[in-house]
Amino acid sequence: MLKIKNVTKIYDNKKKAVDKLSLEVNKGEIFGFLGPNGAGKTTTIRMMTGILDITDGEIFIDQFNIKKDPIKAKNCFTYVPDHPEIFDSIKGIDYLNFIADMYEVSKKDRKDIIEKYTEDFEIYNDLTNPINSYSHGMKQKLLVTGALLPKPKLLILDEPLGGLDPRSARILKNVMKEHCSEGKTVFFSSHILEIVENLCDRIGIIDEGKLIACDTMENLKKKSDSTLEDIFLELTEDEKI
Repeated sequence: MLKIKNVTKIYDNKKKAVDKLSLEVNKGEIFGFLGPNGAGKTTTIRMMTGILDITDGEIFIDQFNIKKDPIKAKNCFTYVPDHPEIFDSIKGIDYLNFIADMYEVSKKDRKDIIEKYTEDFEIYNDLTNPINSYSHGMKQKLLVTGALLPKPKLLILDEPLGGLDPRSARILKNVMKEHCSEGKTVFFSSHILEIVENLCDRIGIIDEGKLIACDTMENLKKKSDSTLEDIFLELTEDEKI
């Protein structure tokens, strides 16, 4: 579903944010992407989504090259950024209809999906209000609902639990599981290691732009017999020695 091949990102200031990163994420998998602040997580995700140019290497979404076939690749995924950046002068329902129109979601399907998720997230009654009246958490819920509208093959989430209350966070975790049970894929980054440990089929850890671990939690524990927090700290600190 997702293949990153030897990808490097060098910014104009010559900073190498991602260094020859390679990994594959399979269909039906929840893949957790971890790393310290500044490790290259968000840069990687922005290259995956086509927001940032790739300096070197290739990224494929469902076999489509994000650089050579951006439209076909982008039709395969939706993306929720780490900050709810959104046109906030329109109503919530107008935003969701705009997303549905872009992905050609039928009137019936969009109605059912919008009602389901906005009622679960308890923002249904706020959809006729302008987005600039929403709290941070409400905007996050709106973005997640929009990302689920097209039933994407790949759902990309960058720190999706930020700003969510415990109930909404639990709903989102269940949504991620349901999404993958249908043969679709979730790629998400998070600083909440306990959730990653309990939710993900496999975990990748990036530090200083390099992938330093990529395996199941079970296999990572075989090497260290510790919690994910212990493994994460051990690996990322070792890289700096």
